[in-house]
Amino acid sequence: MILKGSQFQIKVWKYLKTIPKGKVKTYKQVAIGINKPKSARAVANACGKNPYSPKIPCHRVIRSDGTLGGFSGPGGLKAKKKLLKKEGFLL
Repeated sequence: MILKGSQFQIKVWKYLKTIPKGKVKTYKQVAIGINKPKSARAVANACGKNPYSPKIPCHRVIRSDGTLGGFSGPGGLKAKKKLLKKEGFLL
């Protein structure tokens, strides 16, 4: 799959593919994972612009306070909950 986006977005999206099913990471953990520890907000924006959901699993990224945050994929937050539940993540 050839990804179309900014270099930063592509870096985030490639990292998201490494998050295993049934697991979640926070936007901050993803930022640290791509060696941009102060870019949690930019990571959230990249997730929000992900046109490849759910193939690139931005639904596996949550806020630091444990809440789900947003989901720009079809179905919105309801779909994010459903995807996480289906993967075995307890909400």
